Amino acid sequence: MDLVFFRLMFKSAKRLGITAAILSSAALMTPSASAAPLVPGTGHRIAEVGDDFEDPKWHFETYLPKSSANIDHQQRLPAGIASSNRVYESTYRGTPEIVKRITPPAGGVPGSTGALLMRSLQTGIPGFPSREMQQDDMMLNVSFILGYEIPVSWSPSAVVHVYVPPFHEWEQRTGSSFGFRADVRGSKPTHGFLRSGREEDNYWPGMFIQFLSKASTGQKEDRAAFIIRGGPVGQDVAGPTITEPGWWTLGMSFTPDGMVHYYASPGVDALTQKDHICSYYPYGFRAERFATIFFNVVNADTGRTWSTRWIIDDPMIYLGNSRAYQQIARARAAQLAAQQAAIKAQQEAQQAAIKAQQEAQQAAIAAQQAAIKAQQDAQAAAIRAAQQAQQQAAQPTQPPR
Repeated sequence: MDLVFFRLMFKSAKRLGITAAILSSAALMTPSASAAPLVPGTGHRIAEVGDDFEDPKWHFETYLPKSSANIDHQQRLPAGIASSNRVYESTYRGTPEIVKRITPPAGGVPGSTGALLMRSLQTGIPGFPSREMQQDDMMLNVSFILGYEIPVSWSPSAVVHVYVPPFHEWEQRTGSSFGFRADVRGSKPTHGFLRSGREEDNYWPGMFIQFLSKASTGQKEDRAAFIIRGGPVGQDVAGPTITEPGWWTLGMSFTPDGMVHYYASPGVDALTQKDHICSYYPYGFRAERFATIFFNVVNADTGRTWSTRWIIDDPMIYLGNSRAYQQIARARAAQLAAQQAAIKAQQEAQQAAIKAQQEAQQAAIAAQQAAIKAQQDAQAAAIRAAQQAQQQAAQPTQPPR
């Protein structure tokens, strides 16, 4: 890694507030001692979560102005949400202004007809540009749909395909532009004067894609690079360089020892062990539960300059622990059976109620008809009696002999 590249990554990451230091590439390639890394995408995909954007009717309902609770504590509800219910706006930083389904650029996932475009203008407080790097968040709906956070003992992982556009189409500034992150809860040891314990909290490991403008670097060509978040004390780590536009496949995995493993590869092929970048306990935390993944779209928040156009496809969640997946499958089958039984019972009850109502209506109609007939019969009898009386009255009276 050249010194200019290293310094520029450090400065731009520091401006975004995402680092205290960036490790050298030599340190990057030396993972912490642990079990073997898990290749993201290993095992079974959880079909209930993730999105492939293949439905032609897929759309995202955006409610602007967006949230900026990270700055001014204003959520500005309701939050945006996709028609699939699988992607939604973060109520912390808010949604990009442009979130829409598009035809994937060439070279993407074979057979894919839909991908997600995200682009931001006002990444800070809407209407009040900060002229500092800010970011929007787009969340994948995982724990809300499943109803629980995934224990790392189940070896969860996340994979997404990301399109890196030609460099002349980027927001022309050196700095972070896109992030692929996870929402994880973990714990780490704490040491006090008299006793020690463990601190439990949420943290957000992931990777950023950073633009390195030739105007800033003095290099002949523009390029980009990955920054990995993060090292054992929270430092960001310099990752692979991107020199050509096109699709990349990114992944993160979480193993039962609480470690986070980072992977990236050009193209859309399945990740392999050779795509492993590094493994760490970010911030000193050992992961315990995985909640979801999300995506950052970053710009300079000038109120005039749009972010780079970021396109993703097939963000998916996997479980590497087959026994856990089987447990989920059984629980899902039991839940589905219970739902179907409840629906069947409800339908039967509704049908019984409808039948009883129909029978009651028919009985009421029969009674009404009987009453009408009785009334008609009584009227007919009265008429006959009156006619007989009239006939008798009309006959001449003969005198007695």
